[in-house]
Amino acid sequence: MPKTNDLHSYSDRQAFERLMLLIATFIHYPGIGCPDREGKSSQTAHESLEAVKEKVDEVAKQYDISLSKYSIPTLRKDLVTLRKYGILEQRIYRWGYFLGTGMMSFRDLQVAINALASMAKYQRSPQAIRIYDDLSQKLRTKQDLASTDLVSTDFLYPLRSQIDRAIVYTDINEMIEHKKTRYNLYHCLDRLESAITNGQAIEIFRYADPYSQKTGYLQVFPLQLIYHDIAWYLLYEYIDKGHLEIERIDRFTDHIQSLNQARGTELQKASLTVAMNLFKKGWGLFLGKPIEQAQEIAGNLEYIKVKVRFFTPVIAFIEEGDKRHISQSIDKRGKPNYIDYSVALPERSLNEFCRWVNQFVHNAKVLEPPHLVERYQSIALKLTELYGNARDNEPQEKF
Repeated sequence: MPKTNDLHSYSDRQAFERLMLLIATFIHYPGIGCPDREGKSSQTAHESLEAVKEKVDEVAKQYDISLSKYSIPTLRKDLVTLRKYGILEQRIYRWGYFLGTGMMSFRDLQVAINALASMAKYQRSPQAIRIYDDLSQKLRTKQDLASTDLVSTDFLYPLRSQIDRAIVYTDINEMIEHKKTRYNLYHCLDRLESAITNGQAIEIFRYADPYSQKTGYLQVFPLQLIYHDIAWYLLYEYIDKGHLEIERIDRFTDHIQSLNQARGTELQKASLTVAMNLFKKGWGLFLGKPIEQAQEIAGNLEYIKVKVRFFTPVIAFIEEGDKRHISQSIDKRGKPNYIDYSVALPERSLNEFCRWVNQFVHNAKVLEPPHLVERYQSIALKLTELYGNARDNEPQEKF
């Protein structure tokens, strides 16, 4: 009886090296075969494979490995082999080939690392802290990195940064270290994130609300974690009335209970889109009270025209902000003495807009609407009274 041939189809050196070069290509050029990377709006499967084949040829020359003519049918066979052994997944790589989670080049990764570093260092995201510490340890092999042409020894240098700082403790380990433990939602972020991605309704407990004093249990669909200015916030939608609201995460206790109600990702995305439209048309994080919010979403809410006159020396700064708001306009006819900044806002956003104006103190004057002018006149009188009596409150010198 003749012996069967037990030789593997890649036991031939040339076939084996060809397969290794294909793997090396996917490692060093993740996303190869992607239409966007080739600068085309549409690209056939054959064209994608041609791009892969050409890059394999380049890699072979780079490592001085002789590669015989690499045909598309042979490449297809090699891709089947990589899928067979789990190196590629059993799916169509419509937007380019990559191995595992290696979707980025080293330069792409450096940009992502910078963003992650800022989130860990300044916004103090607990997950970002853990992931960045883990990645930075793995990437601190400077000699190994320097041995490639793709990156330099300063791979972890913070080329970009976003330095808005959180004003509260967010990391559990840091809380313990500084004896500032707060049993809030930061202790339950994994469950909270899972509820967001799965469209799971939850019950949470708000124990602090400095503005409206509305505390107690809330039954909501959590939609997104948002970092804004000084802290992390939770965007959520009330189950019973569909009202959208944003609240600081640290104002909730660590009570989180899953409810017997869930919805799909598409409904989550739809609610998130509505919330982002409200955010875009407003000024700040307050999305409005239930009745007014429903009117605004339906397009039945009239916006208020606000006009503020800015004087020297803040004129140049105001002019620089071309994209502060989608409805803004700047009248420069009063230059060099002043400019008029106009914006259309919902009533809900006036308080937050005024906080922005307040930072310019005597270099800004509200002109419209009348009720906002009256508010600032009242504030000016109170400030005059406060500072006018300052000497009366100071201790008298003794001679």
